[in-house]
Amino acid sequence: MRPTPPPRTYRVKSFGCQMNVYDGERMAELLAAEGITPAPEGEEADLVVLNTCHIREKAAEKVYSDIGRITKDWRREDGTSPLIAVAGCVAQAEGEEIMARAPAVSMVVGPQAYHRLPAMIAEAVEGRRTVDTDMPAETKFDALPARRKVGPSAFLTVQEGCDKFCTYCVVPYTRGAEKSRTFNDLIAEAEKLVEAGAREITLLGQNVNAWRDADGRGLERLIERLALVPGLARIRYTTSHPNDMTEGLIEAHRDVPQLMPFLHLPVQAGNDRVLKAMNRSHTAASYLAVLDKVRAARPDIALSGDFIVGFPGETDAEFEDTLKLVEAVGYAQCFSFKYSARPGTPAATMDGQVPVEVMDERLQRLQAALNASQLAFNAASVGKRCTVLVERKGKYPGQWLGKSPWLQSVHFTGDAGIGDLVEVELVEAGANSLAGRIIIN
Repeated sequence: MRPTPPPRTYRVKSFGCQMNVYDGERMAELLAAEGITPAPEGEEADLVVLNTCHIREKAAEKVYSDIGRITKDWRREDGTSPLIAVAGCVAQAEGEEIMARAPAVSMVVGPQAYHRLPAMIAEAVEGRRTVDTDMPAETKFDALPARRKVGPSAFLTVQEGCDKFCTYCVVPYTRGAEKSRTFNDLIAEAEKLVEAGAREITLLGQNVNAWRDADGRGLERLIERLALVPGLARIRYTTSHPNDMTEGLIEAHRDVPQLMPFLHLPVQAGNDRVLKAMNRSHTAASYLAVLDKVRAARPDIALSGDFIVGFPGETDAEFEDTLKLVEAVGYAQCFSFKYSARPGTPAATMDGQVPVEVMDERLQRLQAALNASQLAFNAASVGKRCTVLVERKGKYPGQWLGKSPWLQSVHFTGDAGIGDLVEVELVEAGANSLAGRIIIN
């Protein structure tokens, strides 16, 4: 590969979970610290980072499709193409194979090693292709630049990896074992985020409520300390596991005003045999018992979850148990997916793989139930007064968009600005958003 001019512009394209969104933002900040600027909208970049997700079906093939499109469509007059970096979980799982199959890729970097991206770019400029999928003992966060400017709502990764080993999931293999960042580092970064413009911080982790520091403090202690940061008005966290919903964390929803009344707690299925086959280590009843405790502590809490339909061996009757659980909970919002076999996971080789057409029919039924539940929750919110964090302008003059405490999208018109906390009355509900009216005191 011949030497290439150092990149002056970049574009980061992130797929998948909020952790990937966070990683994409941090890679962008890392590149900016090196003097590489975002490519103007509509213009080709000198460097493209594909920040990949390995959860969904055919994730790797979609990466190769993107690589081919970039190589073809962004070819310059001199015949050269942008430097391409593949990052994220597909990179971690298939690093060497990506290099073999896609000669246009200059570098492959895993989610625990992207702080080394500047050095890899320097090697790519010299014509050397590199793969770095190490999971080093030292934390990547120490090597990342300080957050200088963020929006009203910002992500803060507190924990990475997972020790649960659900039989369908690749995260323990691509992100590694559970590892918690230190208490003091997180408080320091949160303070910097607030200084950079954040009014709300969402704590992130593959299993965020498994966060523990060296002194044995759990997530509730971190939340309590974050609530003391001046200017931080709102705290959220995602994604959680039912078995790590401690009494202390549940009580934090009652006792910490800054902790928003919203909980994303995946269940995945409503049938105990399926849950056992998934290695979820909870039952439908124990999951519902946790939700009962949370609602007792915070009666107005909005609940969210994740579901997989068509797990190997799932029968029609077992799927009906999932629909019964949805009806029992009354979710405010949810994510639902068809099961997709991930290479190397135990479920991929299980007997009883469910036909695609059966999964399609079940997913349609489940999503119809979840959509009805979400609309019912939104409709029940009409008439409530709440504070909306303004995140951006709407498409109409004078219109603003933001989030309610229950993570609903709310639009309203009036005197406001990005980052403001505005008191509104919720006056009209739709399936995906609500209309609000500013309360003038």
